[in-house]
Amino acid sequence: MHVWDPHVHYYPWLCDERAIAFRYGDYSKLRRRYLVDDYRADTAGWRVSHAVYIEAEWDPRDPLGEMEFIGRIRKDAGIPTVAVAQAWLDRDDCAQVLEAQARHPFVRGVRHKPRPGMMDDARWRSGYARLARLGLHFELQAPFFQLAEAVRLARDYPDTTIVLNHAGLPAADGAREWRASMTALAACSNVAVKISGMGVPVREFVLGVLELFGAERAMFASNYPVDSLRASFTTIYAGFEEITRGMKEAERRALFYNNALRIYRMR
Repeated sequence: MHVWDPHVHYYPWLCDERAIAFRYGDYSKLRRRYLVDDYRADTAGWRVSHAVYIEAEWDPRDPLGEMEFIGRIRKDAGIPTVAVAQAWLDRDDCAQVLEAQARHPFVRGVRHKPRPGMMDDARWRSGYARLARLGLHFELQAPFFQLAEAVRLARDYPDTTIVLNHAGLPAADGAREWRASMTALAACSNVAVKISGMGVPVREFVLGVLELFGAERAMFASNYPVDSLRASFTTIYAGFEEITRGMKEAERRALFYNNALRIYRMR
């Protein structure tokens, strides 16, 4: 989940007049305050027991401010349960930022959306190498055509868990290439996958992830409110429920609940 308040805090993509290129096109409906009460309204009818906050591209000049904001949200609202923070792994202040983020007892990892070639860059990797010793995992958002880099990263740093966001951002016109990239990544035992970011779940890609990674290394996620541009929370989760209806109950519980508790270390 995300929460944000662009009326009070600066998020370049939500606050700047000029919109960024976005896979869902026009995202102007997201340029508003979205807090826990909004999330609870969107998830009404579903029993949400725990929630993972993922960084929302907060002001990069102030990478620590976002977790201070989330700390206050947690105190007032009770969720999110844990969080993934912002960190720029190739910046001069990387070491200090990572150490500060890790001091929050609710922070479990960091996210940085690497440009093509960045995961092979020595400077970026020097920041990445600090994660394991701080007890942080890496949240990776990258399209399937960058995943060869992710394979090398996972192999070179086997003690760092990678959680791939949005199932590698599959595309209908690149399904064969997506599957080849995901097959290589699935061979790395330190990689897990969040099935999300599709709007309405696409059966081919959901089942493809489950075939390659198994029910023990995958989990469902809403990407709300971003995916509200494509579907309601109920539509998304009813889609996951329908696609997995023939699976064993233990596997379904893992995908909807247990894997997230384990991977994000939630009690």
